[in-house]
Formats: sequence, C-alpha cells, structure tokens
Amino acid sequence: MERAQVPDAAAFRAFRQRCQDGSWQQDRGGLAVSLQLPPPGCAVHQLKCRMDVPDVPAETVYDVLHDSEYRREWDTNVIDTHDIAKVAVNADVGYYAWRCPKPLKNRDVVMLRAWQVEDGYHTIISFSIKHPKYPLRKDLVRAVCLLTGYLVHSTGPNSCSLTYLTQVDPKGSLPKWVVNKASQYLVPQMLKKLHKACVQYPAWKQQHNVNMKPWLYPEQNKLPMLALSELVLQRAASLENIDESSLAEEKDESSDHGGLEN
Repeated sequence: MERAQVPDAAAFRAFRQRCQDGSWQQDRGGLAVSLQLPPPGCAVHQLKCRMDVPDVPAETVYDVLHDSEYRREWDTNVIDTHDIAKVAVNADVGYYAWRCPKPLKNRDVVMLRAWQVEDGYHTIISFSIKHPKYPLRKDLVRAVCLLTGYLVHSTGPNSCSLTYLTQVDPKGSLPKWVVNKASQYLVPQMLKKLHKACVQYPAWKQQHNVNMKPWLYPEQNKLPMLALSELVLQRAASLENIDESSLAEEKDESSDHGGLEN
C-alpha cells in the first residue's frame, strides 16, 4: 500500500506545466478543450478545459472552488460533499458524490486536496485516497481520481483564466458516448456554471459567514487533524470493475444531465 503524501512545491509546478502544455483540440464559445484518450488496456482519460473569465478576479474563483457550503448551492449534480479532516495547513481530506449521466451508476470519491497561491497562480490539486471511515457504498461506484485540479491565473484586477484538468479512472468500461459527452458538453457546461456561481459569490458570501475562509486563514480551520499515516492511495486495481460499455444514452429531463467529479 502506497502512503498518501501532501504535494510539495515540485508537484504544484508539475501540475501547472501539465495544464499549460499540449494542444487544444476544440474551441467552443470561449472554452478550449483537450482530450487525451488512453492507450489500449488502460481506462484513464485525461481531460483539460480552459476558460477565460473576463469579469471575476482570480481570488474570487479560488474562493468558490474551495467553499463546499457554496458548492451545494450551485452544483446541481452533487449528491453529497463535505470536508472530513485536515492533514496540513494547506491540505485536507474530503468526500464528494455526484450524479452521472443516465443510465450510468452514480459515483463517489474520497480525495486529498492541497492548495497553493504563488506568482499570480492559484492552484488546487486532488487525488483519491482510502479513508478508514469511508468504505465503499452499495448505491455508488467508487471512482479513482489519479489527478484532478484547477489552475487559476490572474490576468488583471478583475479577470483571470481558469484551467481544469482531470485524470480519472471512472471504474468501469464506459461507452464512447460518455467520453464524447464529457469533453463536448459536461465539462464545458460545468465551467460555465462555475463562472456564473463566481459572479454571484460575493453577494452570497456577504450573507454567509463573510469572513470565514479557512483556505486563506488556517487558524479558522476547525476540522480534526488526521495523520497521513492513516491514509493510503486509492488504486483502481483494488476496486471492482463495472462494465457499462453497452449502455445507451437516455434522454434526461434534468437541467444538467449528470456531471463529473470535482
């Protein structure tokens, strides 16, 4: 079993480089998307999406990405999300469960999340771990996040660029329409919704613990401390594989048609 570690400065630099490298295959309404398909025998997809945000400062986007209470307000795909414990001044452990496009089974994940603000870049990176008090649930498929994160780069006093990158093994043989829908619709839709949430966040925050931002002020973080020695990385090989490759897409009357992990 491989022990979990809090990402160091080199890990944050590598994530930033990965966000900035490579070609962008699509450009849809101000959103650039890059999809890297897995080699044969591998289920891991890498998806990147970049969005220019002309009317929201980087600091606000960063706050919205951190604020789990606010996420329950704007993320309609969330089933459950909450912070579990802190493992460092800039890292915590959290749980997230979300609705997938029908008829796929819904997924959940337990992740270690770390953050850094440096040189005009606000960075959040996460990866899957095992937590002794969060076993597998019968009603959800435990996904495996190898790497997921956000890179927010300030481009002005009230503007920024946002890049979302995810490498995930959804645990299962997914039909091709799911991969296409994720890259062409779900992730771009999620970022557009995030943009709208960022615009509305300052007014919402004024009414909800306006000065409470433990991601900026560690002394506000009242989560219990958890030793890293209690956590190990979650690997896909240890989980049951779910074959959903033959499932056909269903028409979904809901507003967002299911989503991806955070």
